Amino acid sequence: QVQVVESGGRLVQAGDSLRLSCRASGRASSYYAMGWFRQAPGRERQFVAAISWGGTITYYTDSVKGRFTISRDNSNNTSYLQMTSLKPEDTAVYYCAVTYSDYIRQSSEYPFWGQGTQVTVSS
Repeated sequence: QVQVVESGGRLVQAGDSLRLSCRASGRASSYYAMGWFRQAPGRERQFVAAISWGGTITYYTDSVKGRFTISRDNSNNTSYLQMTSLKPEDTAVYYCAVTYSDYIRQSSEYPFWGQGTQVTVSS
């Protein structure tokens, strides 16, 4: 079993920056991808960004391209989501997830999920 824990969410102003962290532990063996998803109230969970094990492959949803950057530190089993120029529409619970699948943009491919961290962007 793999445990996933996110941190870093909080209330910020529009235009601010924020960095989320995600740490995987337990039976987190090598070669897993990590993804970030978000869910706003009344809406379905949405893909935000994902990164391959080696960090050479990254994906972003269109609405965050140029503003969000995903990275990872495999020595600490940690992924980061650096968010800049935040907008009120970025308000959501952000979830981190771990997968051994190659289809890292699909939430259904992620068996291991964190509990989420709330990001609120005020206008």
